[in-house]
Amino acid sequence: MLTPPPGQGPVWLFLAVPDGKTVKNRLHVDFTPDDQQAEVDRLISLGARHVDIGQGEQSWVVLADPEGNEFCVLAAES
Repeated sequence: MLTPPPGQGPVWLFLAVPDGKTVKNRLHVDFTPDDQQAEVDRLISLGARHVDIGQGEQSWVVLADPEGNEFCVLAAES
């Protein structure tokens, strides 16, 4: 885990997975913006698309970049 000083950047957590990319990404990134919907709208305008991975009704939104790499946009913690 890479953790910067408080308030100075993102936290990166890397977990090894035994399998190659067949169904899921080998790297999964979660973003937690201040305004989830505004960020989802911005990302879609840049070429991202919604992805249904069977997540159901959750507080996060699953998107994929133009190359198909999936990532999540989480709701800010209150």
